[in-house]
Amino acid sequence: MIKAIITDIEGTITRISFVKDILFPYAAQHLAQFVEQNQDKPEVAEQILAVKAEIAQPNAPLSSVIDALLGWIAEDKKITPLKQLQGLIWQTGYQQGDFTGHIYPDAQQFLAEQKADGRELYVYSSGSVKAQHLLFEYSDFGDIRPLFADYFDTKVGGKKEQASYENILAQVPFAANEVVFLSDVLAELDAAKAAGMHTLQLWRDDQARSDTHPFIEDFTQFNEALFV
Repeated sequence: MIKAIITDIEGTITRISFVKDILFPYAAQHLAQFVEQNQDKPEVAEQILAVKAEIAQPNAPLSSVIDALLGWIAEDKKITPLKQLQGLIWQTGYQQGDFTGHIYPDAQQFLAEQKADGRELYVYSSGSVKAQHLLFEYSDFGDIRPLFADYFDTKVGGKKEQASYENILAQVPFAANEVVFLSDVLAELDAAKAAGMHTLQLWRDDQARSDTHPFIEDFTQFNEALFV
């Protein structure tokens, strides 16, 4: 019945504290210098323009752009240009060995088993596709990018919006009822369910549980009977 799995990252296959305690502070610490030093590079210049558009200040100085970005980090905003820049900054951290990408051991085993069983695996995260690639390339288990068929970020829409999941379905070769979406966040699961997907909540860090979605505490409890 289930032919494809779309997984969230933070709180689902990696611990929330890895992002909040390692990645976010690293990006905040290095953001100003990174933007200043790389502002003329096309991939950075594009995001600077996107920030100016987001704050409705097309002529904003670079200092205002940096202030906006740091404010979004402090407020945990899921804004695309911030996520794109964070991914570029994290790339340096991964490559320098400042940290590796945390993956729960049960999640890594589950994903590998599902891939071996012939299911297609996808990622949908508020972190940029670049950040996703880095996490999996430099994971605790080595480069696990080959497990995944494709990656999606907020370019398809916000994670709490039904249309985002419909946009993903338009890009994968599966019907909604052949897909299960994994997340720890109820609002995301609600949106995926509204788009016709099966849903499964990972309950790892005392998240609110719902009687409208099946849930498991770790992937050793995964069973297709959850979706019958």
